[in-house]
Amino acid sequence: MPYETLRGGRVPIRMWTDPAGVEDVALDQLRNVADLPWVEGLAVMPDVHYGKGATVGSVIAMRDAVSPAAVGVDIGCGMTAVRSTLTVEDMPDDLSGLRGRLEKAIPVGRGSHKAAVDPGGLPGLKERGWHEFWKGFDELVPSVRGRFGRARAQMGTLGGGNHFLELCADDDGAIWIVLHSGSRNIGNELAEHHVEAARKLPHNQDLPDRDLAVFLTGTAAMERYRRDLFWAQEYARRNRAVMLALAQNVLTNRFGPQRCRWDELISCHHNYVAEEVYDGVELLVTRKGAIRAGEGDLGIIPGSMATGTYIVRGLGNARAYNSASHGAGRKMSRTMARKTFTLDDLVAQTRGVECRKDTGVIDEIPGAYKDLDSVIEAQSDLVEVVAHLRQLICVKG
Repeated sequence: MPYETLRGGRVPIRMWTDPAGVEDVALDQLRNVADLPWVEGLAVMPDVHYGKGATVGSVIAMRDAVSPAAVGVDIGCGMTAVRSTLTVEDMPDDLSGLRGRLEKAIPVGRGSHKAAVDPGGLPGLKERGWHEFWKGFDELVPSVRGRFGRARAQMGTLGGGNHFLELCADDDGAIWIVLHSGSRNIGNELAEHHVEAARKLPHNQDLPDRDLAVFLTGTAAMERYRRDLFWAQEYARRNRAVMLALAQNVLTNRFGPQRCRWDELISCHHNYVAEEVYDGVELLVTRKGAIRAGEGDLGIIPGSMATGTYIVRGLGNARAYNSASHGAGRKMSRTMARKTFTLDDLVAQTRGVECRKDTGVIDEIPGAYKDLDSVIEAQSDLVEVVAHLRQLICVKG
């Protein structure tokens, strides 16, 4: 569908969804962003919904400024996927044992590895500059310096909430690993530190929403934030790479190295900041629940626990700042989902998927999310579909 333009701020709000279907609180958030003096443009994806700090499913292009709360507390959260040479015919009839092996290899929820994972022992990770990466920890803000051991132990862990690790099958029967996670506790602590620091700055005192406080280019506060932000984004990318390698080991050990080989992986952040140029202007582009979809970029757009995932290729639509949705997007809050659905509903809606079926994940029930196919259709000028995947196993914390 062509985008619609919503007025009400300094800049127009370009929306790849019907504004009538967006919650009033989310529209208020979008108008507040559009009214910030540093904003050059705002694009809204079809998975848009209310979020803490800024609307999930929004792409905020600023000149010489960035809002840490708009980025969010899970800095660098995103997706990674890889196709294997395994097929559905290779899978056992009972997938519970394979799910158990994955859960044993990759801690979920608040869990950590008992001993930090050595990337040198994992396929494809040895020569990725790990020593230099961890040296960067010493340059982070002093408030997190005591978290080094925890950050090392959480490298290669899933987390909870909407994070997941899945085995999926595409329409040709090929098996994929798909996972969703971010920068774990270290990213959260860095984000909270900088959100509080931004709120105290004089130029942010008269904002309509203090959650939209910004750092300004050329200041020491901005340089500290950029350093910590980009380190946390790299932590998130590496975290997903380690988990992927651990999951690959599980499948390789189960099915054998001759049967189990791997294509090139696909990886994309969807809570992050990038330095990009549009119309000759250097901008800081915050994608809060959105992926980069430049021309030819491969991306991953998941639905929920049982509605599949799309692998997409970007079309490079500059009006959306070369972006697309990060998923289906929630249509109700977690609290509302727990009030609306029962355990029987969860069992029914996840039928055919090997996954948790208990009250602890009712807030992640498919019925709490928007229809994924409609979300994909709404952005036909942003991405083209490469593959559709359906879940066989879904691991959640």
